[in-house]
Amino acid sequence: MTFDLLVIGDANPDVVIGPVDQPIVFGQRERLVQQGSLVLGGSAAIMACGAARLGLSVAFAGRVGDDPAGTFVRTALSDRGVNVDAITVDPSTSTPLTTVLTSADDRAMLTSPGTLPATSADDVPRSLLRSVRHVHAASFYLMPQLAAGLAALFKEAKSAKATTSLDPNDDPTDRWDRMVLDPVLRVTDFFLPNAAEARALTGHPSVTDAAGILARRGPLVVVKNGTDGALAHNGSSVATAPALKVETVDAVGAGDSFDAGYVAAVLNGCGRDQALSIATACGSLSTRAAGGTAAQADWDLAVESAAR
Repeated sequence: MTFDLLVIGDANPDVVIGPVDQPIVFGQRERLVQQGSLVLGGSAAIMACGAARLGLSVAFAGRVGDDPAGTFVRTALSDRGVNVDAITVDPSTSTPLTTVLTSADDRAMLTSPGTLPATSADDVPRSLLRSVRHVHAASFYLMPQLAAGLAALFKEAKSAKATTSLDPNDDPTDRWDRMVLDPVLRVTDFFLPNAAEARALTGHPSVTDAAGILARRGPLVVVKNGTDGALAHNGSSVATAPALKVETVDAVGAGDSFDAGYVAAVLNGCGRDQALSIATACGSLSTRAAGGTAAQADWDLAVESAAR
């Protein structure tokens, strides 16, 4: 079976709690918040679900534990139309778990990494890698073994005529190692950081200038900039798109839904500017419900919203 999209990376349950409007207090003190939910998390997993919702055929490659959390992840992905045959079930460790504390349009995350350090390029079936139209990877700095082998994976995918994209996500160590990232950028078609990540990777305070610096390393750089929308930089010119005005519940997974929108738009033949508008619409619309997947847009809604 062939697929439009292969997504490689992290998948875990998220416990989303909030909004938190006061400091967290230790000393066994208890505070109440308005909402709590158990949802599918992981940047790669949320992106995969968003792409399937937009009509792409999607396969996922990654690693979970042989535990109830791993079963939850595989079921949640499968229920949303994502093929999970390439997910490795690892009996030696646990599935990652994340607690997300939301506050207005911001959030804090605590993650137990579980299988993430063991996830590697060996978890990706080469026959699958060579049979898809596009390969997307996420959470680069959470999976050091996968990061070390990602350039070779992307190079092999491109030799089979696939396009590639990468969302780096945050670096918990705050090192933002370029020596590992730069070889991947040279074989990446679309690099998809948010504004804070673009600044951290370049040390430049201007989002536009940071995007330009990253674009000169090879890829088209598409930066998610929260309520300011998004921009795309090809090294010489910049396109922008505003965020939609929606009633936001939380922003968990908005960037991952954005990624799904951009990749789906490109695979559906859209140019840079239209793809950026559709991606921004997908990111904005996903904030209408708690968690990363509950309010993801389908293709018709994404296109209609982007055209407004």
